[in-house]
Amino acid sequence: MESKSQGKFTYGRQSSMAPERDTTTPLSPEFDPSKIEEGVRLMFLANEGDLDGINELLDSGIDVNFKDIDSRTPLHIAACQGLTEVVELLLKRGAEVDPKDRWGSTPLADAIYYKNQDVIQLLEKHGAKPPIAPMHVQNTREIPEYEIDQSELDFSHSTDITKGTYRIAIWRGIEVAVKTLGDDVAMDEEKVKAFTDELALLQKIRHPNVVQFLGAVTQSSPMMIITEYLPKGDLRAFLARKHALKPLTTVKFALDIARGMNYLHENRPAIIHRDLEPSNILRDDSGHLKVADLGLSKLLKVSKTVREHGPVSCQETSWRYVAPEIFKNEEYDTKVDVFSFALIIQEMIEGCPPFESKGEEEAAKAYCSNERPPFTAPAKYYGLGLKDFKAHGGRAWMIICEGL
Repeated sequence: MESKSQGKFTYGRQSSMAPERDTTTPLSPEFDPSKIEEGVRLMFLANEGDLDGINELLDSGIDVNFKDIDSRTPLHIAACQGLTEVVELLLKRGAEVDPKDRWGSTPLADAIYYKNQDVIQLLEKHGAKPPIAPMHVQNTREIPEYEIDQSELDFSHSTDITKGTYRIAIWRGIEVAVKTLGDDVAMDEEKVKAFTDELALLQKIRHPNVVQFLGAVTQSSPMMIITEYLPKGDLRAFLARKHALKPLTTVKFALDIARGMNYLHENRPAIIHRDLEPSNILRDDSGHLKVADLGLSKLLKVSKTVREHGPVSCQETSWRYVAPEIFKNEEYDTKVDVFSFALIIQEMIEGCPPFESKGEEEAAKAYCSNERPPFTAPAKYYGLGLKDFKAHGGRAWMIICEGL
């Protein structure tokens, strides 16, 4: 335990919003030095989960809402540690449910940050309010036109969709796909920026071969993106069932993808998808394809090329379809989508993923060494110049759309 003059000790887990745990900030005006010893002891017992000790101290008259030098309360500490019984005891003994520490974090925000689900449910049951979404505005006139009231989304019969964070919900009588950002997004500036960048792209996109954006939840947490729901699933699942496709089906699908991607590339500024692979291509009721999931897309706003801020991980994108420039963290342009498109066409013809026998990283390294997946299907399946279209670079979409 630290000295009495400091009024705190090193907890197992700290405030979810504390920047580098700086101890130089002046004391909270609500901090009472005369109650340091008993108060810090209460914080320690909350950290240790000692129910009997907590009851004994509270019975002696210690304030259940004691605040330390950082305006942290015993409830903050128990919420961080995920100690549901301690949280319940403190609430029964009169603890304020939404106190804020000097960084603005509440017990609920801390519980969300540390993914303590039982504590989250208990605090919400007692009226704790979720953290304000990072895009929250004070003036109602500043609320975006695309804003959807979260209460309009019915998740009572929700199911997960193939790709990660997407779920089905009912909105105004129709099924929609909802992409939910993790509860900790408010604590991660990069995730918030990625979310706002994706919204900026989706608002301007209108094309029959690109999944339609319907709206978003930005004024409450968790934040969400709502798009049309395509019940036929993605191209990855379709290829897993069908394997090699008939030439006419391949051409039809190639046209759908090419038209959607050509639209994105012809946008001003141009939009690079950067994560074009079968699980990000969806089928609609008529069997046509739509390009989806623009979460990793880039805008060519000023220069003719862009570059990642750091190495791309296999959790962010599928290396099996990624162009060498991205894997090597070099500058790149719209041609990286053409590279991925070529691999998808080859997979539709061959009936198996590119370099199927290799791991994802091994496949990406092979591309960097100028290796390409072999052509094993009969030559007649590669009619119409499909083998050679990659050489046309950035004009590939136009060539495919006009020539097939």
